[in-house]
Amino acid sequence: MEKMNEKIILSWSGGKDSALALYELMRQGNTDITLLTTITDKYERISMHGVRKVLLEKQAESLGCCLENVYITPESTNGEYEKKMEETMNRYKKLGVTKVAFGDIFLEDIRKYREENLKKAGMEAIFPLWGRDTKEIANIFINLGFKSIITCVDTKVLNGDFSGRLYDKNFLADLPENIDPCGENGEFHSFAFDGPIFKERINFSIGEKVLRDERFNFCDLI
Repeated sequence: MEKMNEKIILSWSGGKDSALALYELMRQGNTDITLLTTITDKYERISMHGVRKVLLEKQAESLGCCLENVYITPESTNGEYEKKMEETMNRYKKLGVTKVAFGDIFLEDIRKYREENLKKAGMEAIFPLWGRDTKEIANIFINLGFKSIITCVDTKVLNGDFSGRLYDKNFLADLPENIDPCGENGEFHSFAFDGPIFKERINFSIGEKVLRDERFNFCDLI
């Protein structure tokens, strides 16, 4: 991927893949990066990851990046999400932003969906981690000194006990063989709280674990 030095939006979930994608963008010399996060308005938490907005804000501050929150309802449909994103992209396009980065690794349908939506706004989707082996990515993330914790587990495919665990070599060793080491298929989600691009570690305590929709085991971070 060619080196860039321009304004970039990074789709930011607060998790490990987002953090590693940001690391790659910074390593290529990009310094003007805005983190774009979807927040579920009723709960004031990162959608799907369940992380409190206050921790997201501390994360962005430690990373030295501007933060743009897009609010959706708990019952949000694809239509609502796409409308909100289109409005946001059009606003940033007027500010001269032409590229939006994502931490996706291998899901072709997701990549196509993102590319087609951004094409409507006259913008380009870029994927700093695309096509790399997920086991390799997982180990690179850990070896670089990044720290993250599992905040949500899809109990239909993985035991809920993995929720609340640190994402480390022991975690990877304990994963069943059918589970992607980066959780690329949505098996688990995480919150990155320390690493080489953080100015300071994000402090938190572990709260209660809650099962939502009889499926997703969330670990609250306080």
